[in-house]
Amino acid sequence: MSSEKVRPTKLKFKGEKTKKKRKHEDGEEGPSRRRRKEDNDEAPETWVLPESANEIRGPTFIIHPSDPSPICVAYDSTRGRIVLQSVDKDKTDDSEPPSIKDRTPTEVSQVWVVTRVAGSPTINLRTGVGEGKFISCDKHGIVSADREARGPQEEWTPVVFPDGMVAFQSVYEKYLSVDEVAGGQLALRGDSEEVGFRERFWVKIQSKYKKEAHDEEKKRKEGLIDMSTVDEASTNKIYQAWGAGRSVVSSGDKKELKKAKKEGRLAEALLDRRAKLKSDRFC
Repeated sequence: MSSEKVRPTKLKFKGEKTKKKRKHEDGEEGPSRRRRKEDNDEAPETWVLPESANEIRGPTFIIHPSDPSPICVAYDSTRGRIVLQSVDKDKTDDSEPPSIKDRTPTEVSQVWVVTRVAGSPTINLRTGVGEGKFISCDKHGIVSADREARGPQEEWTPVVFPDGMVAFQSVYEKYLSVDEVAGGQLALRGDSEEVGFRERFWVKIQSKYKKEAHDEEKKRKEGLIDMSTVDEASTNKIYQAWGAGRSVVSSGDKKELKKAKKEGRLAEALLDRRAKLKSDRFC
């Protein structure tokens, strides 16, 4: 009796063609791998939620979860003023509206362009239509969009909460809010002392700017920026906001910094000096 083992084979029917498996060459992607890659690659213009304040940049869509319909912050270029309009104002059927996180702008007037002062945590909000006016807030909390140049009153500090919502703080350390004015109309104010429902907004940015912020943060963590070559003025400008991009430094003896640099604790020494300054927000 033969000692050879019988090899199991797949059951085949008469006339069935044998399918040949295609081997992938090195570096070539299979269907499943290609599909996973496509799922991970978002289109650059896809509207997404920011996860940190540093990601808020470029074209921006600002929504408030008002009831019964969410509203967005828009700009009326004809009258030259900010308007709060329902995101469902053009809805004609009775279909279920999308969730507020899935909302995207439907008009150019609903898009604001966020720019940043170099080395500062503050942002500027400029209209996406018209002549490019900046949103400002005066000491009385009056919010407008009629400034052609940016200064301290045009600076806002975004605060991102764990649930993804965002509050905007003015240079007077008051918060932007939705307020009901005469006639039942809604308007923006900038004099809230605390953050509540009226001061919390959903913000959408484009995917490519979120990726840009991630790349910058990755370079910083990888040490591509040499902290030993950064002077105190430029370092303070990163962590502190004094308005209009100004930077204030400690009046202490700089010999301490030279000594700390030799001992390899320059960042710690700079932090101690910043902690003694009046308006440090991060120490």
